[in-house]
Amino acid sequence: RVRGTRSGEDVVAFLGIPYAAAPFGARRFREPQAHRPWRGVRRADAFGPVPPQPDLPEERPEDGGCVLTVNVWAPPGRGRARPVLVWVHGGAYRSGFSADPLYDGTRLARHGLVVVSLNYRVGFEGFGHIPGAPANRGLLDQVAALRWVAANIGAFGGDPGNVTLAGESSGGGSAVCLVAMPAARGLFRRAIAHSVPYDFFTPEAAAAIGERVADAAGSAPTPEALAELPPGDLVDASERVTAEFQSGDPASLRSYTTTVFAPVVDGDVLPAAPLAALEGGAGAATDLLLCHTLQEFRLFPGVGAAPQVTEHDELPDVARAFGLPPRRVAGYRALAPEATAYDLYTMIATDGRYAEYGTRLAEAQTGAGGRAHLSRFAWPSPALDGVLGACHSLDVPFAFRNLDAGQYARFLVGEPGPAEHALAERMARAWADFAATGDPGWPALSSGDTPVRVWNREDDLVHDDPASGTRALWRDVDFHAPTSGGPC
Repeated sequence: RVRGTRSGEDVVAFLGIPYAAAPFGARRFREPQAHRPWRGVRRADAFGPVPPQPDLPEERPEDGGCVLTVNVWAPPGRGRARPVLVWVHGGAYRSGFSADPLYDGTRLARHGLVVVSLNYRVGFEGFGHIPGAPANRGLLDQVAALRWVAANIGAFGGDPGNVTLAGESSGGGSAVCLVAMPAARGLFRRAIAHSVPYDFFTPEAAAAIGERVADAAGSAPTPEALAELPPGDLVDASERVTAEFQSGDPASLRSYTTTVFAPVVDGDVLPAAPLAALEGGAGAATDLLLCHTLQEFRLFPGVGAAPQVTEHDELPDVARAFGLPPRRVAGYRALAPEATAYDLYTMIATDGRYAEYGTRLAEAQTGAGGRAHLSRFAWPSPALDGVLGACHSLDVPFAFRNLDAGQYARFLVGEPGPAEHALAERMARAWADFAATGDPGWPALSSGDTPVRVWNREDDLVHDDPASGTRALWRDVDFHAPTSGGPC
């Protein structure tokens, strides 16, 4: 039994409920273990501790303790069981937590949903590849949370037979991985994946990174030796290794990312890469809603998280890093003759990292007999004099209708007006309708058509042509191959 707290007049929030035991001590670097039941009524009015990661907010609880928790927002009272939306936060597989004000589920719950968010292991604790330890522990945590939902959400008014998994960035990447994972089969019937990054490793590449992090921490790369280190030491070592990659080869993807962690196609936990899994029919029974922003990559150099590329002679290395043949840079110039080198850089990175990959996932789902809807967020942020454009993660405060949620939302969105609130209402309604029925309000892809809902001050429906525009420049680029772990 748990006792929640009011979140507004019409929603009750239950916060910090453990779905698995604390993954420390003898349970560290293992698959999630069952949490002991409690007696009586447990207070559920505060978020749980934040899993170990860099850049934690000052007011966070101390690392350790019960970091594997869920939060539930639900309209009070009983009645017809409501659709359930389970949110997986982003953060480049290295950071993030469910207590972020962006992810408050109150307003989404008012659209008739029971909303669940969760913490999971990030960084080395969740995605560091260690011989003798299970791979993809962060993904296994998410599966454990979904099992908790299946067993318990009915007590909060949710329908365990109508669960939608949703996430953005590494949360969207996690969602498509879970579609491919046998361990998650039957735990959700729909998935919403925004800004899915094209990033996953072979076991060999992931193990090489694990060895490098262990060495930076002064440890042998074994579960026993690493478990002797405080989690913060591995966080610090991971950040040092990431910084080394970022200052390395400008033709390597790791020079443009903020993480050295990604899901590992280990053949067991994750048997196949997401695109290959969808082509093989792994998602045929799961409705998909995929979205990317129009100018995803402009966020990262805009906030100092990726290099500034301002010269045209730097673009061939950019193309190589993101998998595009360098000769295709000329194709981007022809399509955007007035664009600066910086503009072309962020266009190539947006398409190679997110847009083309997400579209390929939707097409693979459709080709295997499944159902997929595609959308694009094009509202341009006025922040920083417009330098961000319609950038990565800008869509999240709109989908949650949390345009005023904390400093990050204000930084991205600026001062929202009536048009912005109306856009947020439309996006939240599309999520709610998709979670309830599988129909977000526009057509699904078909074998001969790729309809795309474009979110903006005035929405539009366009039809992408894979044989024209920037899509044609990627036509022979293979998105099945694992991304590079960098020079280890």
